[in-house]
Amino acid sequence: MTNETSSDGLRARISRQGEDALGRLAQELLESPLVSGALTRAFDAREKAAQAQEVAMGALNLPSAADLEKLTRRVRSVSQRLEGIEDALDRVEQRIAGIGGAAALEQRLDAVDAQLASLATAVSRLADQLTDSAPQPVVTSAAARRPAASRTRAAAASKRAARRPAA
Repeated sequence: MTNETSSDGLRARISRQGEDALGRLAQELLESPLVSGALTRAFDAREKAAQAQEVAMGALNLPSAADLEKLTRRVRSVSQRLEGIEDALDRVEQRIAGIGGAAALEQRLDAVDAQLASLATAVSRLADQLTDSAPQPVVTSAAARRPAASRTRAAAASKRAARRPAA
């Protein structure tokens, strides 16, 4: 057991020393102007290559990864909206079932339609009665109160009197 314990301790110590050595090496490489310049140029070249690829794909009328990502988000959004509409439709169906189903709703609509038709008929009859029994205009002059035949006789007599020579 002591042999295993000492080998575990040795292994942990070597591992620790290896990690420390790798950390120091990475730190020195990053601090080196030659390596940091090379990394900067490599990243710039990568970015330019990505831009050139995007331009080439656009020229070929092929979608880029960003275009596909936008399209994926849009499809997900439409899918969520469609799920919401489906849920609302399910709730409407449940309410109709709670009312008594589509047949009961159709019967209620037919009854309302029949009542509306009878009300329209009654209103039409009332309108006809009102126009038939409308009050006659009030006549205020005495000549206008005479019957039409006597008015024409009075008018003819006044014309004859006007034609006679004055004596």
